[in-house]
Amino acid sequence: MNVSDTNIEDLDDDLRPLVKGVLNGEQLSLSRLISSIENGDPGYRDAVKVLHSHATGTRTIGITGQPGAGKSTLVDKLVDRLREQDLTVGVIAVDPSSPYSGGSVLGDRVRQTSRSEDRDVFFRSMSARGHVGGLAAATFDVVHAMDAFGKDVILIETVGAGQNEVEIVRAADTVCVVALPGAGDDVQANKAGILEIADVFAVNKADFDGAKSTALELQQMIRIGQDLERSNSGDPVEEPANWVPRVELTVATKDEGVDDLINAFDAHYEHIEKSGELAETRGRRFEQEVRTHLSNELDELGDAVVEAHHDLLTADNDPYTASEELVTPFRRAVEDYLRDD
Repeated sequence: MNVSDTNIEDLDDDLRPLVKGVLNGEQLSLSRLISSIENGDPGYRDAVKVLHSHATGTRTIGITGQPGAGKSTLVDKLVDRLREQDLTVGVIAVDPSSPYSGGSVLGDRVRQTSRSEDRDVFFRSMSARGHVGGLAAATFDVVHAMDAFGKDVILIETVGAGQNEVEIVRAADTVCVVALPGAGDDVQANKAGILEIADVFAVNKADFDGAKSTALELQQMIRIGQDLERSNSGDPVEEPANWVPRVELTVATKDEGVDDLINAFDAHYEHIEKSGELAETRGRRFEQEVRTHLSNELDELGDAVVEAHHDLLTADNDPYTASEELVTPFRRAVEDYLRDD
């Protein structure tokens, strides 16, 4: 397996000082480098390669759920608790895109205000830009940058519970789904595939009516899932060895239940460390990251081939025949690659 031999001195003149600054803990360099990653500036991939070699595998926590669930306020309180533990924190907030500029609609909002002057908290808002693969790749790259910078914990907050969010939060060691009381979030989460990846549920705004019933519904769904898993495996009915998602009640605006939520995160992380699941999770994440970058590369190559052979896109042709002809060089290249391997 080839390992990248890219080093700092090989980098673009504009990116070299930024990477050095990131490794030296300079916030401004980190901010500017992330902008280069988001913009896809020339040479940014080599910069990420260098940063990846300096990353230590920092702990990541994904926060997702339906819009309006109070995720941003909850993240603010989580940051407070983590800082009280003397941990440095990075926050990546994935916001919806403007249909006009492609930029983040919520990017200019005031968030994490209680820590705006804290040099050990770095907040970055990223735009979804309507591109699942591109966003996932950029998010992974920013995680590597914050990791190399030296953050102890990285929180990844997403705007909703759609396909974008499922892809992104899979980059996290622990995934928390934030639900609203009585809003049917459990059903919606199940439909979006979020239920299957949640390690912890936070029923936020728990001072609203229906909070306890929502928590009970989630616990029942978790138990049903556990029972199905055991029955399908043929194992005897006993306490499962795997992690059972926990459900916590929180009122972020009143700073209630946040300690319990942090304890649930810690318990999950301790479990996956001891069981070996952490290494497996990060192995799957690496594979997913490779697939994401490979898909983006193939998209670019595909666009180039289509542009070069527009003569195939005629009314006399059908889309299947055209695509089969266009994919021929890719198929031959893959066959040769696998044969040589």
